[in-house]
Amino acid sequence: MKSLIVCCGIVLALYITYRIYKYQTLDDGLEQLIKKGAVILDVRTESEYKTGHIPGSENISLGTIRERYTELDPSKTYITVCSHGLRSVKAEHILKEKGFKHVYNGGAWIDLQNHLGLDRTR
Repeated sequence: MKSLIVCCGIVLALYITYRIYKYQTLDDGLEQLIKKGAVILDVRTESEYKTGHIPGSENISLGTIRERYTELDPSKTYITVCSHGLRSVKAEHILKEKGFKHVYNGGAWIDLQNHLGLDRTR
């Protein structure tokens, strides 16, 4: 019984953390950044990207970003997205380590797309 309560507590804590993270990510002025020309950088694999993505987004997988970051313009603003928000956080940190000043985490691409009211590209 005690382990069930602990398990439920952990699940609840994770859910609350995710909801707070999602709210803060999507309500952090990302829409304005996109209107000003920010590039949405989808860091999922190429095959994941092909299943659907935000129109106009660029795709460089997290697994290749340490080699391919030179393809990006450090003077531009980037919003990283992925399937759930974990890889996009890692990509944001990697780009900042490489000297990019204007990088923001957009979280899950589908959440950002829905927040912006965009149609999915297949």
